[in-house]
Amino acid sequence: MKIVIDAMGGDHAPKEIVLGAVEAVSQFEDLSITLVGDESKIKPYLTSSKNISIIHTDEVITGDDEPVRAVRRKKNASLVLMAKEVKEGRADACISAGNTGALMSAGLFIVGRIPGIARPALSPTLPTIDEDGFLFLDVGANVEAKPSHLLQYGMMGSVYAEKVRGIDNPTVGLLNVGTEDGKGNDITKKAFELLEKAPINFIGNVEARDLFNHVADVVVTDGFSGNVALKTIEGTAQTVFTLLKEALTSSLKTKLAAGMVRNDLKSLKNRLDYSEYGGAGLFGLAAPVIKAHGSSKQRAIVSAIKQAKHMVDKDVTETIRKTVETMNIEE
Repeated sequence: MKIVIDAMGGDHAPKEIVLGAVEAVSQFEDLSITLVGDESKIKPYLTSSKNISIIHTDEVITGDDEPVRAVRRKKNASLVLMAKEVKEGRADACISAGNTGALMSAGLFIVGRIPGIARPALSPTLPTIDEDGFLFLDVGANVEAKPSHLLQYGMMGSVYAEKVRGIDNPTVGLLNVGTEDGKGNDITKKAFELLEKAPINFIGNVEARDLFNHVADVVVTDGFSGNVALKTIEGTAQTVFTLLKEALTSSLKTKLAAGMVRNDLKSLKNRLDYSEYGGAGLFGLAAPVIKAHGSSKQRAIVSAIKQAKHMVDKDVTETIRKTVETMNIEE
């Protein structure tokens, strides 16, 4: 199996990307990785070249670039060349921690969609109190959505939860303003009806306050609401940890207390660590495409590689395609 990675994408590229790739190939004998980026910047961190190759380019899409324009104009950018490796069959999956919009554009215009899937969904797995986590989609691939798109998100999420996360008969919930049937706007009401009839374990509407209580294995929403919810979650978590740090370092007494519970606090932080779950999959594309978090370090990159590998091993893309074929879904 071959996975191609944009070595220049992310806040800590290429160092952490390269270190993650080296660790991953040491864990899996059947895995080979192609790193795309500036060879002179990659090689200093390449402690082992076993099952790792490099495609050199010094062109990069930055976070300031307009996504669609950059993908079309920067033909030799690391992210674009990465997507072409998948499109042309030289790699089974790809990963980037770079510009999210550019990765989505490259996924659509270069990798392509699964026939029958109207729009791909950006789908991270988020932590829960019981540490099992839940899949959340869409969190920003599409700002607007139709009921049929939400139906497809539910189907794709269910396939992923079962095939990759190993959850038997995963539960699927629809994010809404209340749990009662009939709640929400026209889109969510119609999506509810479609999801009820779908061949998935749909449990109905769920509220945002219950997400971390593992109310469902898969939670479906439109990209606008999903992105607002995700950024609210991230901002709240950062604020809580900042306030906690300030409180525990405000005096000698609290510093002593912090020292006593240091390991417990570290354990708590690890339970909330996104890197345990890999990246956000762009579900609905013709091959696995993973968006790693922009601040990903070695550990998170390894998790993203494992995620991509599982998607290829379990043939998630083909399973989604066959599932969609069985249903007559209108745009």
